[in-house]
Amino acid sequence: MSSNIHYLIRSKIDGKYLAARPGTDRGSTEISYLLMFRENFEALSYLNTHAGSLADRFVVESVAGTELKKLLKRWGFHGIALVIDPLVPQIDFLSYV
Repeated sequence: MSSNIHYLIRSKIDGKYLAARPGTDRGSTEISYLLMFRENFEALSYLNTHAGSLADRFVVESVAGTELKKLLKRWGFHGIALVIDPLVPQIDFLSYV
């Protein structure tokens, strides 16, 4: 995974990356996973399917696998949420801790 290119969705408004927050309860510490796609078109498909009217507020960015560790640390993500199927969506969670 380190030498591959991955695709992320980032807000044009505040610059934050789109993240998944599974099983977050009120009062608990929020754990977030960076939402990541294998292909550019998968990220665009995800946006168009799940955020149709808001899709123009986001941009798809590419990142080298060698930069993922730094990005996860900088933004405080717990791991990666790799989107397998953007239409359903089906997501695999990979912790970085």
